[in-house]
Parts: sequence; C-alpha cells; structure tokens
Amino acid sequence: MNILFVHQNFPGQFKHLAPALAALPGHRVVAMHINPSPPMPGVQLVPYAVPRQAAGKTHRWLTDLETKVIRGEAAYRATLTLKQDGFSPDVIVAHPGWGESLFLKDLWPQARLGIYSEFYYHAQGADMGFDPEFGPVKDDDACRLRMKNANYELHFAQSQGGLAPTHWQRSVFPERFRSKITVMHDGIDTQLVRPNAAVQMVLGTRRGEVRLTRQDEVITFVNRNLEPYRGYHIFMRALPAIMKARPKARVLIVGADGVSYGALPPQAAGADPAKPPTGWRDVFLNEVKADLDMDRVHFLGKVPYADFLQMLQLSTVHAYLTYPFVLSWSLLEAMSSGCAIVASDTTPVREAIEHNKTGRLVNFFDAAGFASNVIALCEDRAERDRLGQAARAFALSQYDLSSHCLPGQMAWVKSLLD
Repeated sequence: MNILFVHQNFPGQFKHLAPALAALPGHRVVAMHINPSPPMPGVQLVPYAVPRQAAGKTHRWLTDLETKVIRGEAAYRATLTLKQDGFSPDVIVAHPGWGESLFLKDLWPQARLGIYSEFYYHAQGADMGFDPEFGPVKDDDACRLRMKNANYELHFAQSQGGLAPTHWQRSVFPERFRSKITVMHDGIDTQLVRPNAAVQMVLGTRRGEVRLTRQDEVITFVNRNLEPYRGYHIFMRALPAIMKARPKARVLIVGADGVSYGALPPQAAGADPAKPPTGWRDVFLNEVKADLDMDRVHFLGKVPYADFLQMLQLSTVHAYLTYPFVLSWSLLEAMSSGCAIVASDTTPVREAIEHNKTGRLVNFFDAAGFASNVIALCEDRAERDRLGQAARAFALSQYDLSSHCLPGQMAWVKSLLD
C-alpha cells in the first residue's frame, strides 16, 4: 500500500514505524516535513515551507487555529505535486498538532487517516493551573483552549483512528474521541538502552577533565528544556539538601535554556527590553546557587544521544518530575537503563512508576521529600539495585520496541484499512 506520513519534525514519534513499513515488500512510504529531516531508507522525504505566520489581527483565541490553517494550506499545496505525479495514499499517518494534515482528506478522500493523539487541553485537571506558583488560571483560558482543541475536533471528524502513547494521554480526550484511540507507545529500544556496568564518561570542568564510572555517585536530571513544566524548579530547590548530605555526589543536568511548554520567565528588573528574555535555567539556579558546590553541578545543555545514554547508565539516582502532561521518553529510557528513579507523584508518571516497586513517587511540590528520597537511595545500594531491576523489567514488558510497541503500531496502521 501507499502510506503518507505527516510530521513537521519527521520522523518524530514515527522514527521506527516509518522505516519498518517501508521495508515491507510493495509498500511506498512518503513523509512530509517542515524542519530538516535525516535520510531514512525506503522513505521519500517531501519538504514544504510555511509561507507566512499568523497575521496577528485575528481574535486572540483564534491565533493558534489560524497558524494551523496556514500550515494545513501549505501542506495541501505541497501534496498537489504528489497527486499530479500519481501518488495516492491508502493511509495517512499524521501528527496533527501543527495542523498540516487538516486538508489532506480533501485531496484524497478515499485515504484512511490515523492521527497521533498526544494531548487534549483542559482548563482544569491537567497541566493548566497545576502549579500555583506561576499564577492562577486566567478567566478566559477555557475559551482559548476550546479553540486550541478545535484542531482535534476537525481532525477526528475525518479520521478512522487515533494512536496515543499512554493510557493517561488517551484519557484526557473526550469519550467521543477516546473510543477511536488505540494505546501503543512509540517504543524503547531496550537492547540499546540498557544497563552497562563498564560505562565511563569524561566531563570537562574548569578544573580539568573528570572521568566518571559506576563507582562514582551521580545524580541525573533530564529535560528537553529546563522549565517548570518538567519540575526543574523543584529539583533545583531539592539540590542544596542533597549535595550537603552527599558530599561526593556529582549532579548531571541535561537540557537547553528555552521552553518547550509554557512561557518564558518575565524579564528581570533592569533587563534590557530590547533583548529576548532568558530561560528558566538561571532563574532557579540563582535562587539556590549560594548553597551549592558548583564544582559538582554540571549543566550539560543538549547532548548527543550516545552521551545521554551513557549518563543514564552512570546514574546512581535519576530524578524525573512533570506536570500532568505528556510523559517524557527520558523517563522510560531511564527505566530501560535500570536507573533507580525518584519521580513526581503525578498522574502520567503513575502509569510507569509504581511506588516502591519500580521507583519512588513524591508529591510534585515537596522539594524536601524529593531530597530525602534521593539521599536515602544514594545510601542504599541494595534498594537501588532492586528498584532499577524492577524498572527495567517493566520497561521490557510494556515498552520494548521490537517485541511489543512496533508490532502494535503496525497492527494499528493495518486496522485503519480494516
């Protein structure tokens, strides 16, 4: 069959599914994207460009939808060439989050559309208003989010099915959509992401190179961007107590200084208004910096994937926090690496971490409790080993790519035709 993938950051969540389908005899796989995409065996890449941004003159509740319509039109016009060249997809697999797939069924009405169902927004009960530190919910947020969700309303009306990576993410969709959504995670390559007792990692510091092994005490924390949505502020507030109690521990922090979710921090007093605001990294670092031994705190920024895996394999204790929002791949990769994990007791996390079985759960806002649990695990090798082994066993049984997730994804694609 002919299969069209649509994802602005292709391959994104389809990095295993697209090449697996392309490897099957007789299949033709095409992928549309905006941002640069690496070559993929058997997959024809079709880039397209967005001609303009939202005009800024529409109603503020409509700005998000206007942006998606602009992208949807760009994708529609780019696929006209594909149609003229004789390509007709049997199945369209799309991440609809940016709107590119809005109008493709108008071009190919016979195609079966499956959409990646990542998150349906709510004014209450999920991420919005979860953290009171960053202000109350605005009185018009429910209205704004209703229009933001219009994108899913338009997609589900023409789709044959959805795919959610976790049961909790499926649960935030309305029942009229939930019944069409299959739960299957993107998958973790557990043979690549695995424990390694011989792992070594060299860190460059202001005092020279430091070589870390499993004999060292290493506390790890990972965000795509260091921001409140992923609990960066709580982790930093826990650090002084952790580092005081564990004088030989090194802290490795991975993440850029931008935002993936939420807003940038407000401009600091006296900041140059002509310069863009900085990210959250220094806001919360400065809050606790006087109580930290900065020679043992290492901000690594964005790192190559191989270095990220080494860091997890080195980890004595891994910290993970999140608002009630999309579950990070990094948590499941930490589990697959056999890490002893202290995580926030929030709804998406409970799907992977069972308290005192596959990790430790702590109230998201309890920095002191978070610190005490990290310290306790640093002091107890047997408990770390028990939790880490159970975490890996759970990852193998529920999130393994080759035995579970990829076959499930491919069965889902076939079900779109059925």
